Amino acid sequence: MEQRVRVHRVRLGGSEVRVVRSAPGPGATGLALRDDGHWLSMYADREGADRLAALWALAARSSRSLVHLPLRNGPAPRDGAGGGEPVALDLVLLHHSLRFPTSSWKEVRARLGAGTPHTVSLPDDDLPDPDAVDHERRHHRTYRDRLGFDVAAHTLFVVGSSTAFREEGAALRDFAGRAAAHRRRYPASPHFCVELLPGPRGRGRTRRHVPGSLHIEYRDDRERTA
Repeated sequence: MEQRVRVHRVRLGGSEVRVVRSAPGPGATGLALRDDGHWLSMYADREGADRLAALWALAARSSRSLVHLPLRNGPAPRDGAGGGEPVALDLVLLHHSLRFPTSSWKEVRARLGAGTPHTVSLPDDDLPDPDAVDHERRHHRTYRDRLGFDVAAHTLFVVGSSTAFREEGAALRDFAGRAAAHRRRYPASPHFCVELLPGPRGRGRTRRHVPGSLHIEYRDDRERTA
């Protein structure tokens, strides 16, 4: 998996924040993210699903960086399934050990500048196969490798450990690999999706009133409207 990114360094107080930003930047096609009130809805075509999986794998490896996907200008279908007026969101993936205050994101984003271009190369199997994930241990009371959601400055923050990103990323890898073929095989039943849940239960809303489900649906280019 290869991804073009830009690396930004921003001084915040007495520390430096490193942001790895998806190079296509604002206006990139392939992905869109909305807070629909009932849940968080993401729409991905084939290229977008591959890009999301690659950057998710990068977040699992980048414990000292914020991985930023600027998605607010991405076109989303008009027939989204949410229950409210949708709000466009960006996406940031970050390791929980950074303890980054999401309230500071608006200031950091405004100071990103042009950044330095890089190409990131990751093994195609960097995210595990779903069958390789031990799902049973997630039911143990001592299990802590879960994702957390937060929203600030029109951005969804997905926060977790490297293990959490890899294990949840297994579903993304499967989604990206199977979505287009599923649509061709079952044209009469086009809906194909994956759902990621924060915390031990998901659904409902988190303590900070963030929807407790990220629903990612495959849509090809013909189904995407501004």
